[in-house]
Amino acid sequence: MHLTSLDYSILIFFFALVLSIGIIVSKKSGSSSSEYFLSGRNLPWWLLGFSMVATTFAADTPLFVADVVRTDGVSGNWIWWAFLLTGMLTVFLYAKLWRKSGVTTDIEFYELRYSGKPAKFLRGFRAVYLGLVFNVLVMSAVTLAAIKIGGVMLGVKPWEVVVYAGIITVIFSTIGGFRGVVYTDFILFIIAMIGAIAAAYYAVNLPQVGGLEALLANEVVAAKLSILPDFNNTELVITILIIPLAVQWWSTWYPGAEPGGGGYIAQRMLAAKNERHAIGATFFFNIMHYALRPWPWILVALASLVVFPDLASLQTAFPHIEAGKLGHDLAYPAMLNFLPNGLLGLVLASLTAAYMSTISTHLNWGASYLVNDFYKRFIKPNAPEKELVMVGRFSTVLLMVFSALLALFFQNAKQVFGVIILFGAGTGLLFILRWFWWRINAWSEISAMLASGIIAISLEKNAAYLFGVEGILPTWSKFPLVVLLTTLTWLTVTFLTKPETSKTLQHFYLTIQPGGIGWRKVVKDAQDNGITIEKPQETTRFPQAILAVFISTVLVYSMLFATGHWIYGNTTVALLFTSIVIISIFLLIKLWKYLKRTI
Repeated sequence: MHLTSLDYSILIFFFALVLSIGIIVSKKSGSSSSEYFLSGRNLPWWLLGFSMVATTFAADTPLFVADVVRTDGVSGNWIWWAFLLTGMLTVFLYAKLWRKSGVTTDIEFYELRYSGKPAKFLRGFRAVYLGLVFNVLVMSAVTLAAIKIGGVMLGVKPWEVVVYAGIITVIFSTIGGFRGVVYTDFILFIIAMIGAIAAAYYAVNLPQVGGLEALLANEVVAAKLSILPDFNNTELVITILIIPLAVQWWSTWYPGAEPGGGGYIAQRMLAAKNERHAIGATFFFNIMHYALRPWPWILVALASLVVFPDLASLQTAFPHIEAGKLGHDLAYPAMLNFLPNGLLGLVLASLTAAYMSTISTHLNWGASYLVNDFYKRFIKPNAPEKELVMVGRFSTVLLMVFSALLALFFQNAKQVFGVIILFGAGTGLLFILRWFWWRINAWSEISAMLASGIIAISLEKNAAYLFGVEGILPTWSKFPLVVLLTTLTWLTVTFLTKPETSKTLQHFYLTIQPGGIGWRKVVKDAQDNGITIEKPQETTRFPQAILAVFISTVLVYSMLFATGHWIYGNTTVALLFTSIVIISIFLLIKLWKYLKRTI
């Protein structure tokens, strides 16, 4: 592939724009750690919403979707579409609770909810575990996608991609802080979506594909089109639909879809002007992320089945790609090789934008853990603000280096997704309930964290004897088994250990006002001692909130189906789901009148 001066001009303009934003906001971002990590807690919902969407529009996401569609069809995406349920719980239950907490990071939450040495251990360990280990793992998957894109589209070596892509990203992330990340996310998302839509349009209309009608009529593609899996294939239905919808969404921890909110989504909620802006940002994010954004990637993946029907055809087309990096995810950048000059530069800029927005967020988010929850909390509590900013910038560079090196050892994004899902299995229910059940303590979280990792590793080592054709259990049972064993472990530990102190529980309730039957004992004990900790006008309205979760879930899934069927040309079905979308919006507006009274 040869880039023209027009392509280079687009790329140079894009890089100059991003660096300029980082430089412009650098002075204000470096004034304090609060500015550097939360931008003064004064950002509007729309800017934070765009930032959430841009962050989850990683360079590896189109490749991941292409891998899923080519192997399991469009319906294979339910392995991540199921996380919408988590997202909507965050919108109507957890967004305002996080904003009320007043913490700088979601890791700081541990010493608000729990007390004593176990709480300190949790905060310190999770800061390093998530901020360094897990964060680097996720960033390595994103960098791996950049390596594949660079190898397929530009013929550059993996180390060259790591150096070139990483340097610019780490520069503007380091100097601009969270404000620079959010501002650039807005621009990066627009560029990324324009590039994705343009790539889909051109891919579908390639001579080899023949347009949308010919694509949908293709025998190979037609077998992959269904948004729901083939219900005659029991194992497939269980694996990609039943388990994600029945177990995965509430039981596992995954960046951007944490049960109970958390991670960089929590960081943006904490940076919002107020609780309503936090809710608005997360609601906007969930609509864009699940209902609308996937379809351009899906169309490119379907078109790739016509041009590159199997791995052998990809290997023939790109013989210089290492065997260890060859996978179905390679089909996405492979399709972009057909783009004309000018559009090629735009799409390359869009993919670079996707990479930079995700990496910059993870760098700032991970650094916030290492600075606020480890360095400031345990190393130097009285460190001046300027020093904290300096440590944050150093941590940013360190995270970038580690993730770049690790990326050289992975094969595909789906592989990393599986590792993260398995290692977080069983912890999700705890993250949901800790807000609404007083009995959960620090030892509950410690045991869940340890059990999840140990059980996952143990089952993985003995997978050949336990799962599959030669094992005693079906292959799909691995994930539910990890969830079951982990959940039983932390529940047992919860009842065998002492609850948190009354002072800690009462302070938490007074600050958050979660409401619900899970806190009645704490509220009653406080009243018996002449202490008032309940503010009825601020307490969460559970029935209305759960109803809003249900209606909004129907809304977004209907929008997902409506968009797909409009593309497929199924007018009657598309109109049906569009009608459901309109009705859901009407009901949600009516319900919001009751919900906003507690915000």
